[in-house]
Amino acid sequence: MFTNITHRLKRLANLKTLICIFIFATALFVRIDFVNSVEHHIPHDSLNYDIMVRQLLEKGVYAYKSEEPNAQVSPGYPLFMAGSYLLADYKNHDPYPLIRYIQIGFSMVTLWLVYLTGRRLGGEWAGIIAAAILAIYPPFVWANGAILTETLAAMLFMLYVYLQLRVFEKETALSAILAGGVLGLLVLTRPEFLILILPAYAFFWLWRKRSAHVVKLAAVSCLGIAIVLTPWIVRNMVTMHQFILTSTQVNPFAAGTYPNKNYDDNMVDRKGKTQMEVAKERLKVGFTEHTWTFVKWYTIGKTRYIYGRMFFGAGHSPVYPVIPLGNLYHRTILLGGFISTVALLRRWRQPAVLLVVLVVAISITRLAFVPEFRYNFTAMPLFIILASLLAATALDYLLGRRSNKEPLSVGEEH
Repeated sequence: MFTNITHRLKRLANLKTLICIFIFATALFVRIDFVNSVEHHIPHDSLNYDIMVRQLLEKGVYAYKSEEPNAQVSPGYPLFMAGSYLLADYKNHDPYPLIRYIQIGFSMVTLWLVYLTGRRLGGEWAGIIAAAILAIYPPFVWANGAILTETLAAMLFMLYVYLQLRVFEKETALSAILAGGVLGLLVLTRPEFLILILPAYAFFWLWRKRSAHVVKLAAVSCLGIAIVLTPWIVRNMVTMHQFILTSTQVNPFAAGTYPNKNYDDNMVDRKGKTQMEVAKERLKVGFTEHTWTFVKWYTIGKTRYIYGRMFFGAGHSPVYPVIPLGNLYHRTILLGGFISTVALLRRWRQPAVLLVVLVVAISITRLAFVPEFRYNFTAMPLFIILASLLAATALDYLLGRRSNKEPLSVGEEH
């Protein structure tokens, strides 16, 4: 009898391995096929990045939309591009194909991290389901062709999430400084993620109720962030003669003050004013004289706009659908993530709730800026993992079994 059980377990393990190999092989094939089989559109942001990087390499000037040094954008993605340009011998060859192939590598690492995170939180099947969902989720195929921050940011974000979960498990200074260091790299790519350290450790404190220990770990993570950000801060102090933590770009914030993206509403006089001055005046006038319009825009309106549809990458032709009914697939993921969130919050003292905390923090942060479909991109892996926890729990119940050895399932406490 013991021999039969052992053989069954080995067969099951082999089956899971084969499924994982198939998922990752499919994901890699689809991404390479997409990059090679379409004509990729180059949006304005990518063109500006190209000018910026060439100027950096040829003149040594780091500046976005200017020939004078500035800190309009943080340096994570431009420096990645600069390295890729050198590897591609950009003066003689187009560097974009190499960047796209490297971004496929980033996408595959993200897929692996989603699998590992799902497995850590909900067991092997949760990891497999999460990887399967992400493997064919269209935006994570299309984004590989875009010369934009999305693929790099998604990889760093998922690495941070995985390492932050390890902080919760190991509670060591090493795990905390590593998580902070990766968050620092993420901030250099997408500055808005800096805020995440606060809700992450606030949740940890509420969960464990050990103030001194949690503060110590949070301080070590902040040290990790500081180590990574210091060269950029020093550069800004030396070159710009001012303290700049991340970047100085205000356009996304200013553009977010126009309800329904009506940029011709003439609510305030913009003549002779900076973008920030106009934005502040619009917020003051908007919330006092057009209260309901602005309240709706800064809550339901922007949230619906951000999550309502998939991110379509930078654009390409001919259409590469990946799967049929892509938007329905996207909304099903969101629904599954929402149901899973409700189930998790019933017993919230468990690691998986970190994903809920981060989704909420990201979503609230996004409300300050102009809403774009691309802003749901980095949050979608968390929705996918949450949905996979729900699916794995449902699968266990359908098969009439509950494994006590698996780390967590939706609705269970660790």
